[in-house]
Amino acid sequence: MIPMRALLISTYDLGRQPFGLASPAAWLRRAGAEVECVDTSRDPLLDDQIHRADVVAFYLPMHTATRLAAPLLARVRALNPSARVAAYGLYAPLNAAWLRDRGVAHVIGPEAEQDLVDVVVGGIQRDDDPSPRCAAAAATTGPAPVARLHLFAPDRSGLPPLPRYAMLQMPDGAKRVVGSTEATRGCKHLCRHCPIVPVYRGTFRVVPVETVMADVRAQIAAGARHISFGDPDFFNGPTHARRIVERLAAEFDGVSYDVTIKIEHLLAQASLLPLLRDTGCLFITSAVEAVDDDILVRLRKGHTRADFERAVALCRAAGVTLTPTFVPFTPWTTIAGYAELVTTIERLELVEEVAPIQLAIRLLVTSESALLELPDVAALVEAFDAASLTYPWHHPDPRVDALQQQVMQIVTAGTHRSRADVFADIAALARERAGVSAVNTPRSGRRVPYLSEPWYCCAEPGPELEQQM
Repeated sequence: MIPMRALLISTYDLGRQPFGLASPAAWLRRAGAEVECVDTSRDPLLDDQIHRADVVAFYLPMHTATRLAAPLLARVRALNPSARVAAYGLYAPLNAAWLRDRGVAHVIGPEAEQDLVDVVVGGIQRDDDPSPRCAAAAATTGPAPVARLHLFAPDRSGLPPLPRYAMLQMPDGAKRVVGSTEATRGCKHLCRHCPIVPVYRGTFRVVPVETVMADVRAQIAAGARHISFGDPDFFNGPTHARRIVERLAAEFDGVSYDVTIKIEHLLAQASLLPLLRDTGCLFITSAVEAVDDDILVRLRKGHTRADFERAVALCRAAGVTLTPTFVPFTPWTTIAGYAELVTTIERLELVEEVAPIQLAIRLLVTSESALLELPDVAALVEAFDAASLTYPWHHPDPRVDALQQQVMQIVTAGTHRSRADVFADIAALARERAGVSAVNTPRSGRRVPYLSEPWYCCAEPGPELEQQM
């Protein structure tokens, strides 16, 4: 019997070697399928690869990845009309109708491994075939409840080598090869702007420690000297997180890592910060989003500006870099408020910790977004736009939209400049627009570790940035 041939495609995954290809590849190969993986952020998708496939599955973990998949979907349908097409990942169920209009037969969520086995090896032809998972997806107007899987180690064979992905830039100028993995999936929080919320609905899944360590071990054997944990929140399960980092440090002396943790978890689990430092954590990414308490309430972030400032102090005292991310342009942003944001970053001495793109991001309102629960957002947005996969919106004050566009221009023109220099230009522009005096803040001269591809999510980076990807 000839094995089924699956082609798994990733278009963009924040500069990381895609876990979302490696994990289902392992499941499919165990089930007897032939699997080919293509990361089009690193390699071109070849016609022969499309022609050979019985099933083509697109991994859609984020908004940019979904938009970049659109022309490839059309190409697959044109070159191999007999192939069954699937889409999986966080943004697949959020854009189910759009995907089906483009010939996608199987729309699968982020817990996709068993579903893909059912489709490729089990012969499921459509989402309304008698498979419990497919039937659940077809019977709901929104994303179906996520499955609970017992994951095993991913298979990264056939993917581009780790040195072709984002590198860790150290303060002394040295670079480290970066691996990435997941210790948990989903999130137990309900931040309104987060795409995880309408899919996971306040739940999260723990990946077994042995599975995580097997993946880490394989990547270190392949040259990784730093591991980036892709969990939406590493401290959703603090005991699990502790077990992971203790095992990592015990087995791999000198290998560093980074994690993402909510501000409220940094405060609640402050006693774990020294452990993170001692086990090799170089920096913690935290989605601060705003320094305006009213905006934080609207986003349902669960922290205040004062909480953010306290977290900065706690991380600094523990010797771990805190890397805040922001969504500075929202329907509630004011010119004065934006100037206050840059002043706060200066006052807290976080200029080096903030990637310039974080000062240009505009709030993204996607299909199924909980932001639409807010009456002022529902009244502001236009009809859903299939080209951008968003509900477009314009700020009530046109000066704010103009400022965002100017900040984005500074960021995209400053790719090869220092963070401090780009920040200085943004801060000068913000103060000019706000009509406030310049602040003479001396530069700290401190350098911090960071990944060579800036992190952003839940927001619209703008067409200028997407053109660079």
